[in-house]
Formats: sequence, C-alpha cells, structure tokens
Amino acid sequence: MNNDVEIVTNADKVLVYDRPIGIDGLLWSDLQSWWSETAGIADADAAKKSLYRRLRISLPSNSPPQYALFNSFYSGFGSAVPELTALLPEVWLHWDPRTVKERGRDALLRFRMDFLLLLPQGVRIVIEVDGKHHYADDAGRADVVRYAQMVAADRELKLAGYQIFRFGAHELLGESAGALVKTFFESLFKRYGIPVSYRP
Repeated sequence: MNNDVEIVTNADKVLVYDRPIGIDGLLWSDLQSWWSETAGIADADAAKKSLYRRLRISLPSNSPPQYALFNSFYSGFGSAVPELTALLPEVWLHWDPRTVKERGRDALLRFRMDFLLLLPQGVRIVIEVDGKHHYADDAGRADVVRYAQMVAADRELKLAGYQIFRFGAHELLGESAGALVKTFFESLFKRYGIPVSYRP
C-alpha cells in the first residue's frame, strides 16, 4: 500500500497490483485490465472469470462467512461490477514469514485485512468478518486479551487513514446474508457518492 514491496518467497502465490491508483480509486475494470495483461488472457470475459476465481481462492478455506460476503458482493451487483470499486480479499500491509516462525501463526494478523476497497479521493475502506477467534479463546470463553488486540489494531488502521466496518460472522451464515451485504454496500457507495446502475 505504501509502494514498498519485497517478496522473498512464494511470489507466484501473491498478487501485487503495480499500477498507479487514480482519483477514482481501484475499479474492477482497472483490476481486470491489469490481470488480462499479467496473466496473458486476451478475451475479456475469460479474464473476468479468471480474475474472480483467483481472488476467490485467496479466501481462507475455513471461513464460509468471508466466502458469503465475497460472493454476495459480486453476484449482487451483477452488470455494475466493472465500474464499481473492486472488493479485494486478504490484503496484507506487511508480511514477514520469519516473524510468523518465531512468534506463531497469529503474530501478524493485525497486518491482514479481510477485505479492502480503494474508493475515490483516496478513501480506504476495510471490511472485517469477526468470528469467535476475535473475542474468545479456544474453549469459547470470552478473552479480554484477544479483544484488546483487535481494538488496538483498529486504532492503528484508523490512524493510518483506513475506515473499518465489521460484520459478525453469524450475520453472514443465514439466508438473508446476500441481501444484508448488498444493502450495506449500496449504503456505502451512496455515502461516498458512487453511482450504482445494474441489472442483477
């Protein structure tokens, strides 16, 4: 995010968008154009489907609520998606495998965003999906330390210029999840003056 990128291992598993982000933010159409060139896919429809699949497989396999949010966003807005801000899953501000090795797998969770949108005028929106691990220990008991770590991470992100919106994982597991997600993003786009015109 700060134009400082160094990938030391598994570069083939990491996507790095290396184009300037303009005043309109990062649209799906921008991302698709970049992906088409990067992956060498000339056909626009094929590039769109390939990019969607590539983003989707970056979601953690043990998080159905994140899948629900991702799928609901892209299916809910249908034909409007190309001109909307892209919903980016699993975005890292910083990743150091040595730190993970030394401090355990949860060492850098505060540096990872579940979803990121780069809106016009430099507005950065973070979407988090909170399961039990955000506020409870492995036995399911309330864990004040984990909760404190989460709110501390929120403060750091907000001070760095990000706005954070949280969903409880439970909200995204029922039949109403699709409508909930769509309503939220419609309100978000309206709040920031982003027009939405689509056929579902």
